[in-house]
Amino acid sequence: MLDGIVAARNGLECFVYTNIAKQIFFRIDPEIVHDRMIAVGARLGRHAWTRKATSLLFSYSHPALEQDILGIHFFNPIGLSAGFDKDAELTDILPSVGFGFAEVGSVTGEPCEGNPKPRLWRLPKSKGLVVHYGLKSKGCEAIAQKLRGKTFGIPIGMSIAKTNCRETTETNSGIRDYVKAYRALSDIGAFSTINISCPNAYGGQPFTDPASLDTLLAAIDEIPKRKPIFLKLSPDLSEMEIDAIIDVCARHSVDGFICTNLTKNRDNKKIADRNAPEKGGLSGKVVQDLSDNLIRAVWKKTGAPACAGRRYVIIGCGGVFSAEDAYKKIKAGASLIQLITGMIFEGPQVVSEINRGLVSLLKKDGFPNISQAVGADYH
Repeated sequence: MLDGIVAARNGLECFVYTNIAKQIFFRIDPEIVHDRMIAVGARLGRHAWTRKATSLLFSYSHPALEQDILGIHFFNPIGLSAGFDKDAELTDILPSVGFGFAEVGSVTGEPCEGNPKPRLWRLPKSKGLVVHYGLKSKGCEAIAQKLRGKTFGIPIGMSIAKTNCRETTETNSGIRDYVKAYRALSDIGAFSTINISCPNAYGGQPFTDPASLDTLLAAIDEIPKRKPIFLKLSPDLSEMEIDAIIDVCARHSVDGFICTNLTKNRDNKKIADRNAPEKGGLSGKVVQDLSDNLIRAVWKKTGAPACAGRRYVIIGCGGVFSAEDAYKKIKAGASLIQLITGMIFEGPQVVSEINRGLVSLLKKDGFPNISQAVGADYH
């Protein structure tokens, strides 16, 4: 009966979002909509009664979705990816929306205004976004001051990246910037993510090079480790490059990978919008297959003798619009899932609907818990 009520609630919310709210939002500049939604979410998170009302509208829970990973308890596997809550303004309201975890940032060593506007575009036909923010951030000191000592209702990850400016393009200066952000946030949140794959930063992605990455991770290793560390990967790397990165990580304190960031490759059959800007990275359905393929590659690679059988935790990100999309990533090897674009196109109730759908898919396949479905494609 309760599931039927939730299904009816989600169906009504989907109808309202698709036929009213989305029709209005998609006529307004996407960055303006984003900033206004951040402001609304921040206000809703300030009061217990607004958090409770939001929870009644959007939340969903089921014991089959709970799991303990790297000493962290997740009530469900669906998280908000870094890139949406850049300056940690939504941490109070996200549990009420139904997320099982979230990342803030990416947070940079120094404050950064990001790239000039316009820097965000919708691709309606492709069900994607073009993102060219360029790591807009208030900087690690401001974020640390805001969050230190704060209690979170769900696991919150701190995604860090080097400041988007000419001064951080040299390897050693870039490492110092990463280390500054990592150190400032090392005792805040449930896990850290080192973002080496932003497609919109000055100087490109220098730390996808194995030697540079090795030096960066060695510098991170010198700071006392208080929580798990993830590395966020690009979907545009070759299999050889991915193998080299994983081999480097095996020598350092990396616990898992986020697969994936945005893609810059325009040679993609899923790009249906002819007017897509040439600058920026693409999200959504455009990156879905790239993400799924990288999850499989990382899962298979990390069982190889070179990694001494070490199994990394994988967070799948890219093109998740439904429970079926999420479940495909989980069976390919992802323990957790992140999204942003799916919520923008489908509405905030999609988080609850994905979790509800996952429970049905688990029952269909005979899995009592979501953790048993991870990597099921290889069983």
